[in-house]
Parts: sequence; structure tokens; C-alpha cells
Amino acid sequence: MRLTALLTTKRGKNLFLPAHGRGNALPMEIKALLKNKPGLWDLPELPDIGGLGLSEGAIEIIQQECASSIGAKKGWFGVNGATGLLQASLLAIAKPKENVLMPRNIHRSVIHACILGDINPVLFDLPYLEDRGHYKPADVDWFQDVLNALEKENIVISAVVLTNPTYQGYSVNLRPLITLIHNKNLPVVVDEAHGAYFSSCLDSDLPQSALKAGADLVVHSLHKSANGLVQTAALWWQGSMVDPYIVQRCIHLFQTSSPSALLLASCEAALNELRSEYALEKLKIAILKARFINDRLRKLGVPLLDNQDPLKLILHTAAQGISGIDADPWFINRGLVGELPEPGTITFCLGFARHQGIVRSIKNNWDKLISSGLPMDSYPPFEKPPNPFVKALSSSSLSAFRGDSEIVPLSKSVGRISADLISPYPPGIPLLFPGEILTSELVEWMLIQKKIWPQQISSQIRVVN
Repeated sequence: MRLTALLTTKRGKNLFLPAHGRGNALPMEIKALLKNKPGLWDLPELPDIGGLGLSEGAIEIIQQECASSIGAKKGWFGVNGATGLLQASLLAIAKPKENVLMPRNIHRSVIHACILGDINPVLFDLPYLEDRGHYKPADVDWFQDVLNALEKENIVISAVVLTNPTYQGYSVNLRPLITLIHNKNLPVVVDEAHGAYFSSCLDSDLPQSALKAGADLVVHSLHKSANGLVQTAALWWQGSMVDPYIVQRCIHLFQTSSPSALLLASCEAALNELRSEYALEKLKIAILKARFINDRLRKLGVPLLDNQDPLKLILHTAAQGISGIDADPWFINRGLVGELPEPGTITFCLGFARHQGIVRSIKNNWDKLISSGLPMDSYPPFEKPPNPFVKALSSSSLSAFRGDSEIVPLSKSVGRISADLISPYPPGIPLLFPGEILTSELVEWMLIQKKIWPQQISSQIRVVN
């Protein structure tokens, strides 16, 4: 079958990203644009349109209008997803060989940027939810302990990267953390890829946006948490701790010189939807409906886990001893397509589209799954990763990734330094980093992970010679 045919295949209940729900919740102006003659909108960087990084043209004006409306000093669109803008942000806040503090649940794209920029990630551990196998973000007390541990171990850092909310929708109050970091005279980047719509300030029960909390640089994925097309993103700058000129230079390293005019228009339209009165009313209805769906499913006995993003439903498959990875294809074959299958859960993304009959569909399929005869195991608990509270890698990520290496059995790798970035995808959260030493406890834990992440973790690993 050709890819063009696969793109139009009906897929039942769409509970996956992008958040526009296969076009149902796209902004009206983008829907109208796509109804024009095919390809009419596929234009280069003409003088009146401009482009990324160009000082003249509509794009530069629109970027600044969007920045002002969202409460930032300056903004940049991205057509390489949140990935490219996260990577640019990291290179903008740290020089080669400097240490940057980041959580264990950092997205793998940030580690790729560490490799490219020869930046040293200093990893801090996070609270771990053993009933589902998820990290949760650190609160201010936890983070103060992290800073104390750094001081005790004489680790000097140049900047901090935080992830909030997580893929599954867990979030904390960022303001006290960012205040604590700024008091150390350190800049903060927040990966808020899954929380762009928090900036609407629409609902007092929504988490506060990272911009409101005072972060210096904030990255939004506009297809994950707004109504943009896939690959659309935005980066926002405020404060005085990061030089916007350096940010813009770094952005050029990770964005194409021939950006899609359609994706740039989608950036503008998606951000306008977070501000216009009509669009905000639609968003308010989507949030209310999502909360109703969540409440109704819980009352019907479906095991949903608490989080802070109402547009994410976390189905706790492990409550019945079922792997979310095994349950996912079972659901797909019955027309219920989720976003994030993991060993203990499946995360369904409601997004901004309407979902007729979704309560009945999830409830009925869940009941059938339990009695389906699908293999059941002794989940939970999930074993916590054997991570030190804070950890500087044994070798730079760049030298480990690019230096001489060899492949050995994972079971025989104790004492070696990993040259691999091992990161099941989704969610794209590394289990092992290049430059990390393979202790006996870590290897034993990785072998357990291999069993619960089938097809995602190899029995072999590349290590530094």
C-alpha cells in the first residue's frame, strides 16, 4: 500500500496527536486555505512573506505580534517541531564543555543537542510512581535537595532545563522552582511542548504556563498542545539572562533554509486560537467535555490515573496486570487508537476535537480487554531505576557517541561506558545516556526493561573502547 493511501485510512476513535484530531479542530483559516487549488500555498521566502530569521516580511511581524500577545519579549516559529527549538535553546544557554542540569525524564532531543554542542548533561533523579512506571516532575522542595546535592559534590552548572508538563500530563507549580534557579543567577529553559494551551490562562485549574512562571526560554509544540499541523512549534524569550541574538543564531543551526509557508501559516493560526474570543470559547468547551469524560469513565469503573492536563487520559492497564504495549494493538484492531502505550499504561490524547461516543467506546473495549485472555503479569510495582540523586556522566556525550566503540552483549557490559542513547519511542525518554557508566545495578535493571519494552531494547549495546 502506498503512503498516500495510508494517510486517508479511517482509524476509528482518534485519541492520538496531533491535537486537531485529523483536521476536525484545525483553525478555520487553515481549513479554508487547504480548500484552495492544491499547492497554491506552497511558496518560497518571497519578499512580502519573509522567512525564519529574516528581518523583513510578514513572518517577522507576525512572530512579534504573537510574542506580545502571549506575554513574551520575542518569539520564533519552528517547522522542525519542538525538537529543533529545544536544541537551539540548549546551545543558546551553554557553551561547549559546560554543565547543564536536567531531569532524568528529559526528551532525547536535548541529549542529541548535548552531543552536537559538546555540552555535559548533569542528570537529577525524579519522584517515581511505581504503580505505573512514570516519573513525575520535581517540586520546589525536591529541587532544593538537588541543588544541595550539586553543591556537596562540587558540580558547577551553567543553566537548567526543566520538562513540564510531561507527556502523560503531570505538572507542578514552576514559579518557586524558577525563582530558586534565578536566585542562583542561572537561566532556565522549559520544555513545555505538551502545555502550549496553558498559556491561554483560560481556566484557573489549569497549570500555570512556564512563561507566567518566569522561565527565560519556553518551547511549545503547536501540534501537541495547540491546533497546529505536525512539525509546528514556537520558542519564546523573556527576561535578561539569555541573549536573544545568540538564540536566533542557534535557531539557524536547526531549521531549514526553505521553511514550508503552510507550516508557518499554521503556527500563526494555532497561536491566534489561544487568544481569539471565539476560539477560546471552543477551547473552554473542549476542557469541560474532557473533564466530563474523565469523571464519567471513573464512575463506570475504568481505572484512570490522576494528572494535571484534562486533555490527557491515562488508562492504568497495569491495574489488571496488562501491559499497555500489549493492549495497544488490541485496541487499535477495535478502532480505539491511543497516543502513548507504555508497560503500565496507555495515554489517550483528547486534543481539541469532538469525540462522539468515546465514553462508551473506552468502557466497552476495556471490559472486553479484561476478559480477552490477553497475557497478564504481576504489574505493578515497576522497579525504580537505580539512579543516583544527581549524576555527572563518566564521559562527555559527544566523545562517547562519536569515539571508538564496540558492540557487546548487554548482560556483559558491566563496568563499560555506554556509547548508545537507549530511548524507547514513544515516549522518547532515555533509559541510558551516552557517556553513562554501566553499573551492575543499571545493567540488571536494563535487562528487566528489555522484557517489558519488547522490540525497543536490544540484547546488545555499543560501548566505548
